[in-house]
Amino acid sequence: MENAERKPVSLKRKRGQENPTGSYILRPLLEAVPIATEAEDKSVRITCVEFWDDNLYIGTSAAEILHFVSIPGSAQEGNSVPTFILATRLQVATSDTSSAAAVNGVQKILLLQEAQKACILSNGALTFYSLPELSPAFGNTKVSNCSWIGGLDLDRHQGSVEDGEIIMVCIRNRIRLVRIGESPRLVKNIEYKNCLASARRGGIACVADSHAYALLDVANQQKIPLFPISSLDNGADFSQTAGQPESMPISTGSQGITRSASSSRPKSGYRDDDVKGHSRSTSLGTILGGLGKPQSQSRSRSRERTGLEPPDQGGRPTSPLGGASPTRASSLAGTPDIRPSTPEKALPPVPNAPQSAKFSQSIPRPTAAILKPHICSPSPAEFLLTTGTLPDEGGVGMFVNLDGDVVRGTLEFSQYPSEVIVDSAASGNGNGLVGNKVDDRDYVLASMEKTTETGREGGIEIQSCTMDSGDAKEWLTVISEKVGQEDDIDLQDAQVGVGTTLVPALIALPEVGEKLRARRWRVPRAGNHGQVRDEVDLPSQPAFPKRGSSLANVETQQANQETIREKQEDEFARRLGETSTSVVSWSGADIWWTLRNPLILKLDATIDGLVHTINSNASDRGRLINISNSIKDQEAKTETEFLSLKYIRQKISLVLFAKDLLEMDPRRQMNKGNQRATQTMLLEGGIDPRVLISLVPLLQSEIHEGPEGIWIHAGLINVLTQATSELSRLSESSYNFAMDGILDLLKKYLFAWRDRKGFGSIADEKEVFQTVDGALIHLLLYQFEHAPAGPTSSTSIRTELYSVVDHGVDCFDHAVALLEEHHQLYVLSRLFQSRKLTSQVLFTWRRIIEGEHDSGGGLVDGENEMRKYIVKQIKAPQVFEEYATWLAARAPQLGVQIFTDPSSRVKLPPNQVVQLLKSKAPDAVKVYLEHLVFGTHNIRYANDLISYYLDAVISVLESCPSARDMLAESYSVYKALQPPKPTYRQFITENAISDPWWHDRLRLLELIGGSHGAGFSYDLNSVLQRVEPWEESLVPESIILDGRQGRHQPALRLLTHGLGDYHTAINYCLLGGSSIFHPTTPSTLSQEAEEEGQNGTPTHAQQVILFAYLLPEFLRIQDETDRLERTSELLARFSSFFDVFDVLPQIPDDWSVDLLAGFLVAKLREAVSAGREASVVKALSGSENLQMSVVWAEKCEGFGARIVDVDGEVEVESGK
Repeated sequence: MENAERKPVSLKRKRGQENPTGSYILRPLLEAVPIATEAEDKSVRITCVEFWDDNLYIGTSAAEILHFVSIPGSAQEGNSVPTFILATRLQVATSDTSSAAAVNGVQKILLLQEAQKACILSNGALTFYSLPELSPAFGNTKVSNCSWIGGLDLDRHQGSVEDGEIIMVCIRNRIRLVRIGESPRLVKNIEYKNCLASARRGGIACVADSHAYALLDVANQQKIPLFPISSLDNGADFSQTAGQPESMPISTGSQGITRSASSSRPKSGYRDDDVKGHSRSTSLGTILGGLGKPQSQSRSRSRERTGLEPPDQGGRPTSPLGGASPTRASSLAGTPDIRPSTPEKALPPVPNAPQSAKFSQSIPRPTAAILKPHICSPSPAEFLLTTGTLPDEGGVGMFVNLDGDVVRGTLEFSQYPSEVIVDSAASGNGNGLVGNKVDDRDYVLASMEKTTETGREGGIEIQSCTMDSGDAKEWLTVISEKVGQEDDIDLQDAQVGVGTTLVPALIALPEVGEKLRARRWRVPRAGNHGQVRDEVDLPSQPAFPKRGSSLANVETQQANQETIREKQEDEFARRLGETSTSVVSWSGADIWWTLRNPLILKLDATIDGLVHTINSNASDRGRLINISNSIKDQEAKTETEFLSLKYIRQKISLVLFAKDLLEMDPRRQMNKGNQRATQTMLLEGGIDPRVLISLVPLLQSEIHEGPEGIWIHAGLINVLTQATSELSRLSESSYNFAMDGILDLLKKYLFAWRDRKGFGSIADEKEVFQTVDGALIHLLLYQFEHAPAGPTSSTSIRTELYSVVDHGVDCFDHAVALLEEHHQLYVLSRLFQSRKLTSQVLFTWRRIIEGEHDSGGGLVDGENEMRKYIVKQIKAPQVFEEYATWLAARAPQLGVQIFTDPSSRVKLPPNQVVQLLKSKAPDAVKVYLEHLVFGTHNIRYANDLISYYLDAVISVLESCPSARDMLAESYSVYKALQPPKPTYRQFITENAISDPWWHDRLRLLELIGGSHGAGFSYDLNSVLQRVEPWEESLVPESIILDGRQGRHQPALRLLTHGLGDYHTAINYCLLGGSSIFHPTTPSTLSQEAEEEGQNGTPTHAQQVILFAYLLPEFLRIQDETDRLERTSELLARFSSFFDVFDVLPQIPDDWSVDLLAGFLVAKLREAVSAGREASVVKALSGSENLQMSVVWAEKCEGFGARIVDVDGEVEVESGK
């Protein structure tokens, strides 16, 4: 655009507004650089920038180098931004003869770290300086007619080159490979004219002149022409030569270089490692040979259009670096490794391709504009080249491999770029402390200007090298100019440049630390909805006096501690907010670091962009969840990455929770999908549960802040403040509905946090879990009170409440108060059980059993549960005695079981138990004595038990006439029963009433009636004294006592005539009156009689006597039928106890013989049996006598005969 056509406009330069969610952001490096030599000279601009070892080198269009030295900021003063001080302002030498002088100012600053040298190209002249102070090197050597420098091996490793670094110096006719070390040494000449850009990977270099690109094999002297820079370039026909390998002319100026194109091994001019060949297993020469021999016509055309010329054959000596002064040339000629070339002939003039009729076209074309070539190398096997049509039209980026083939897809630029660089993830950019591991892509950055609705902007177009991922291009505004009414503006002085520095620099990003640092969240007072717990005086802290001065001192101390904590957090945040980058951009007199947007800043801005207000429809839940899912599998490798990922997850979960809370509709339930999504986000984020609880007015009173308060990421404070503000606008009635969805969501989150107890990584663990437990109990109590009626299940609220208290809570005292307040006594007892507070457990159960209101109603069969608990858990004798006797007084049967259970952990002797029960549970004494006497057969306490029985029975008889009538009625009813009838004992047992005294009487009869055998004795006189006044009512007892005294006749008379219990009367005779009126059956009667006989009482003779007493009583039975039946049965069944001569006189004469037939037959059989038995005995005796006679005879025969004379001498002995 010509200056004559420029229209007057109002311009205002300003920094552009960068996209906070973009992949790159700008941070000032140096502003208002003093690039102008004169105050009014505004045409000077920055052309290139380099940074190395805290030294900043700035090239300007005024051919000056400004050298700044960086002074780090003071971390103690809170300023981490370095300060740059201008150290040197260097006027660089320029070339007066080269056509490259048309380029104004410094074109290139090339820093050689290994050689500690700087190569500066300015207005076509190359000069050398020493680092870092930029003092002249190599004796002020200057190379004129230089169009480009660079070509450092991108595959090199730092420190791998010992003798210097090889660069490509592009002069008018050729490219020279020069090793820069202690002195410059020529390595090789490559015949390629007017090179304007280059990049090198080992032995393969990609170069460009003003028309086209080409690949050079610097080791084998071969090249592959590629495609033109401008598709409108009609000065050359590339359709036939592109991609065809060609051999390049061999320069005679290179010493030791072989003339053969197939040779890849250099001679003495440079070593094998000076310029590396193709790095792949197949050499480039082999690949080129496989493509066929190039045609001579194509070769000549390629040489004509690509600037390749025959070797310099002029007569003027040339230095290894190109044009130089004669003095300098002669000095360099003495260097052993660099020798002057001997040209054979002068170079031909540069061909004027557009005027050649050979390549003229019949179809008119637009005039080709001169486009600047751009060459980058995004990977070790690829080069990125740009091509286009016109500067103000779009451009295309093409990837070419080392074989010259186009690979991948193409990149599209909105306009043909001014500068293009590749920011590779492998370079370490963005991989500082901030961490950007989630974005490991390579980006292409292209500087350009474009027109927008408000004016024109200069900036950087950013796109990924792999655009197939669907990522859109991004625009990073560097500067913008606001236009008045006119749009035609020349932005020549506002051009944007972008480049890379030699080494990455650490850049401070305070906004990262500002978000990640911790700040105290002050829980808002809930007003009518609740009351936040005051943490000034903590239970664990000494109580402060209730004086204003003391409270003020405490608050002052806490404020000082908070200030100290904030300073510590700021210091910690400063080392978090650092990243690295080697990309710089500039415009006018300002320079910025261009760095990858850290993950935390990018995602945080994205979240803020999605959620304008918490209670707004603009929030996009799905996209928020997608953001969280995008980092779900991301593993943190640094502390900052860990904190950044944690912060993003927490912010997303907090936004979703606040949104759910504010969008609660009491008319419908919370969406289950939203609830699960929010729950998942909360669990992944792991935000302090106290923060969430602070948003629920119902539970705000449960928050324990502790002396230090709640500290969270500062970036979350805004979300909380906004949510709190929205909540404060709601009326109190809005909280009166059952928030099932929110409370269920919060409940699950709190349960998940309870599982983290004991983790050492949780800050403020004590306060956090006190809050979690208190809020969870409060929440469950609220849900329990508002739950619909229905049966409980394993997943019911009651079960969840039991689970909380059973596993213990950290806020024990507060939990006790909550449960007391809500009358949950059984749950309270389970809470005491979790702490093994056995006495409190029993006391709480005692309250429930005694009738105090229990809302939960969980204690079923409380007395039995208390019995089990005392037996299994109580070890303290005092507690054992207190509650065992209390239960014995309330439920004697259960209470006594505590003392009698063999598994009880407290053992007390019987005498002590009896004394305890007598003093605290009198009603249980009898039950315990029954256990001792009947259960363990401990007859030592039989008298005590009998006394208790008598007390119970006699007291009833004395006070209750109906009881006496009931006994008398039982006798008459039993006596009126027709045979066969049960015994009186069976009768009164089967017809027992529920009154305790009736049971006691049965036990009394069993005990004094001989249930413990004949050896059992008790205080007969004492019992007799108490029974005698009531012998008419206590007939069985009188019978037993008469039998114990030996008064059998009165006893049998009462049995026969008083009770009419004939069966028991017979049993009395058999057992001697010692064991009657106790539970027994006829089948055991004979066994008992046998046992009695074995014990010596009664004997058969005694039984005969007793039966002799019984027969007259039976003969006096009033009812004749009973008298005949009972007497005949007695005589027939027990005839062995009667003598016929005693019986017959007592039998009335009017009795028929048939009535006595059984008795008489039995007695006759006895007599016959006795006679026969006597005969048998006699026969057995005769046989025995005969046997003894035989034995006698045998004995005598054994001894033999002996004759004794008158003198007494034995004459003859026989048998010997």
